[in-house]
Amino acid sequence: MTNSALAPLVVDLDGTLIRTDTLVESIVLLLKRKPLCSILMVFWLLSGRAHFKSRIASSVELDVQLLPYREELLEYLQAEKRAGRRLILATAAHKTIAERVAAYLGFFDMVLGSDESVNLKGRVKLAAIQSSVGSEFVYAGDSGADLPIWQQAQAAILVNPPARVARVVRATSSVEREFSETGNRFYLWIRAMRVHQWLKNLLLFVPLLTAFSFQEYEKIAMVLCGFFAFSLAASATYMGNDMWDLESDRRHPRKKSRPFASGGLPLSQGFVVAGASLALGLLLAFNVSLAFLSILVLYLVVTTCYTWCLKTYVLIDVLVLSLLYSLRIFAGSVAADVLVSFWLLAFSVFIFFSLALVKRCSELLILKQQGCSRANGRDYQVSDLVVLWPLGVGSALSSVVVFGLFICANETQARYATPNGLWLVAVGITYWLSRLWIKTSRGEMDDDPLVFAVRDFGSRVTIAAMIAATLAARFLNWG
Repeated sequence: MTNSALAPLVVDLDGTLIRTDTLVESIVLLLKRKPLCSILMVFWLLSGRAHFKSRIASSVELDVQLLPYREELLEYLQAEKRAGRRLILATAAHKTIAERVAAYLGFFDMVLGSDESVNLKGRVKLAAIQSSVGSEFVYAGDSGADLPIWQQAQAAILVNPPARVARVVRATSSVEREFSETGNRFYLWIRAMRVHQWLKNLLLFVPLLTAFSFQEYEKIAMVLCGFFAFSLAASATYMGNDMWDLESDRRHPRKKSRPFASGGLPLSQGFVVAGASLALGLLLAFNVSLAFLSILVLYLVVTTCYTWCLKTYVLIDVLVLSLLYSLRIFAGSVAADVLVSFWLLAFSVFIFFSLALVKRCSELLILKQQGCSRANGRDYQVSDLVVLWPLGVGSALSSVVVFGLFICANETQARYATPNGLWLVAVGITYWLSRLWIKTSRGEMDDDPLVFAVRDFGSRVTIAAMIAATLAARFLNWG
């Protein structure tokens, strides 16, 4: 600690005042709104980093109110301002972005930022600070690029820097204050990849189970390899979707805490991890078969179209989600090299359409409880519940009807020792789907319905009973 309370406090923006990088966020936003600008960006960058930032900043406008600010640091800065301290925002971000941030926060006395010809970073930023503020100042930063500034500052404020950087600053500078975040980075990546959503890819094993190929270990190995291929590829799309939807997620009461929306994970690393996950998933799919790889590519194309545009259209989004669920079952049949019946595909379309509507109705119910009238980023209104609710329940009952027709089919009567025993399964399906819809109406459906089913004790018991009844009907003659 040093007696530096009266020295002007210079604060960095990216990674310090906020948990994200405004340049990366601006690039993502520009690609989202003007995809053709991806070609122009190459030429902008050839003219230098300062020119690149300037063109990006002039092409798109970030909503600075939604940026993930460090609340503890904001409280400290506000207290220092009330005590009469002079506050300066100095950043390598473009000056127009910095000025909007300063105007929103309302307590900075001066703003220093990059412009068309100057990239305000490292020693260039130090020179600008010394020219505008003087030689006596305290600097708040977060990265190794700030080391030259800390070395010349009267004192340092460390804001969650890497351990190596923190050690250097503590050894060479007087530290006024430290702000650290102790979140588990590994856990954040698990959340970003949505590993719990991998449970949905267990649907690849359904054709193997319905064919009762329990002892064909080569087929099991292929489906297992396909499971990880789909899971890694799905994680890549989840991360891409989260980085694509930063603005809408930050407006959502629950999604705003996601790793990328909250700034817990940097977007730049997110793109790298997503790319690596996608590459590994495609490699595993190729190892299964070329046909399986083609299905996975189709899955990725559909999910990308869903992310970019389809999810904004009412009902189109839930239809696409239900087809993606069914596509997993078809992919499992290809991996295991077993035929998938018409009955299974028809059943899956109806039941997954119902489950997709469960998720959408759950989100609208939360919005209704919060007094909102419509979903952000989607063409849904709370008033749509009067239509979506019976549509989802009707689709659930339709899946039960299809299952009943499957029981009565000649192929089922010939294949099962006691085909009428499958009516117990039909009762179980009716109960389970009804349970999901009741949970939804109570506001207890806070996740994907399939993931919820794995976590919910009643659902687990029901599903286990249905599996047991199916096996008994297949192998046992009940007389």
